[in-house]
Amino acid sequence: MNIPVGLALYTLRNETAQDFTGTLERVAEVGYKGVEFAGYGNLSAAQMKSHLDRLGLAAVDSHVGLEKLQNDTQAVIEYSLEIGSPYITMPWAYPKSRGEYLELAGILARLGEKCMDKGIQLCYHNHAQEFQVFDGLTGMDIILGEVPSELLKAEVDVFWVKHADADPASFIKKYPGRCPLIHLKDMEDDENKSFAEVGNGIIDFNAVIAAANEAGSRWFLVEQDDCKRPPLESVKISFENLKKMGYV
Repeated sequence: MNIPVGLALYTLRNETAQDFTGTLERVAEVGYKGVEFAGYGNLSAAQMKSHLDRLGLAAVDSHVGLEKLQNDTQAVIEYSLEIGSPYITMPWAYPKSRGEYLELAGILARLGEKCMDKGIQLCYHNHAQEFQVFDGLTGMDIILGEVPSELLKAEVDVFWVKHADADPASFIKKYPGRCPLIHLKDMEDDENKSFAEVGNGIIDFNAVIAAANEAGSRWFLVEQDDCKRPPLESVKISFENLKKMGYV
């Protein structure tokens, strides 16, 4: 069974800033089944839910920064519940030592418990820095080892795993049941490590997708941090490439 493919709206941040609902319409027209939010524009949860229902788009998850997660926990959870999103993802941190990773893990455990109490799953999104090694463990190993599985899952960004000179498929296989969300993001080449449309770079998506199926992942989310083409063109290319590969 194919895992559904959604779009991380961070890719279209400039477009959503100009016309949020029109951008959602373009995403649905391409064929994406769901979206990951990086802000909601000025739309209330009720308004957002109405647009998603009209367009047949699922609310997959929302990227919410640590400060907002800590200061507005209940409001963040309530918005997610109202739009029907089962996940909230903390998108960024930069601990610089094992002690700082342990401190972050404690914070995530407390937030994860608050989310779980309301029926929401907290996730953590990696970049490259989480693959620095401390006493034989990467930062991701520390986080996932310290926080119980029911309180925290991983949103695996395959580009940043590759950027850290690690293997995305191997990482996903290492944590079965812990990787419900996978960012599909391609790398142009090993030298420049620049962003590319999915299927136009060097990442082995056959291995990634096979590993994700084996690990029980629930959603693929296409993301491209920076695009050389107009971003709407890039997200369409990524979708069409996945279709050619037989994954949508």
